[in-house]
Amino acid sequence: MAAAAISLSLYSDRQQVQQQHSFTNLNPSKGLSFLSSRNPLLSLQKIDRYNFKCSCSSSNSNSVTPSQFYAFLDDPFRGSRFLSNEELEKLKALESFVYLQELESGSLCIRAMRTEEMDLTVGLLAESFAESMLLPLGYEALLRFLVKQYMIERRAVMPHAVTLVGFYKEKSGEGGEQLAGTVEVCFDKRGANASPPSPTPPKNSPYICNMTVPKQLRRRGIGWQLLKASEELITQMTSSKEVYLHCRIIDEAPFNMYIKAGYDVVQTDSILILLTLQRRKHLMCKKLPVFRNIPESDISDSGEELP
Repeated sequence: MAAAAISLSLYSDRQQVQQQHSFTNLNPSKGLSFLSSRNPLLSLQKIDRYNFKCSCSSSNSNSVTPSQFYAFLDDPFRGSRFLSNEELEKLKALESFVYLQELESGSLCIRAMRTEEMDLTVGLLAESFAESMLLPLGYEALLRFLVKQYMIERRAVMPHAVTLVGFYKEKSGEGGEQLAGTVEVCFDKRGANASPPSPTPPKNSPYICNMTVPKQLRRRGIGWQLLKASEELITQMTSSKEVYLHCRIIDEAPFNMYIKAGYDVVQTDSILILLTLQRRKHLMCKKLPVFRNIPESDISDSGEELP
């Protein structure tokens, strides 16, 4: 069965998280920099054989009111920021975005994360961080706190960036819908992270990062669909013809997948980056729109080990 898996990796070692544990007053813009800047999209290993579908619900109204925008966010953001008409329209597009895909084993729906889904998404990301960094279980609570602060900050920059979530339902109908993955998409300079990972992508260009799929749902094509949904949304939200992401040099299978998907290496970390306790990474770029049909025989059947 064709499948896809995505593993999110933090380009920082255990010592950096332990240092975070000693902070008494966490400043999200500083204490969370290791989360916001060093966890790019990684490790897509196989591609679902089906073509993707995307549908965006339309509206009869040509404008969206501030009250509609704030309803899409949560209480802390109401009245805290002035939005232009263009931003309000983009918020409406994000709220209505729906990407539907039928997989071999079930159905997948990808859309913008809602306020009430933040804790669930935070849990998935924190679990993935802890797994990729081989951290003791005791650090997961700390990671949850840091990730949530980061996500609150990122949610405040909407519609210049968005967190997408995917919900999966088995064809058998047993168990109902479950969170199947998440990915962050930055559309422009205002949505870019303040401290992006190296090699630094252009801040004015879209950027995909922070993608992960739960262990029990990997190898079902979900990761690939998260990537395609991100690209489809980018084409609707911006006129940019390029999208960027990072891939660690040690992740051979993801690297091969990105090449097959149309991404090219534009820059690679210097070996000196190892002195900062980070993994060397490729910065990769894809011209949009590019949707290539890749023969299943060309896709690597490698495992899904986390880095």
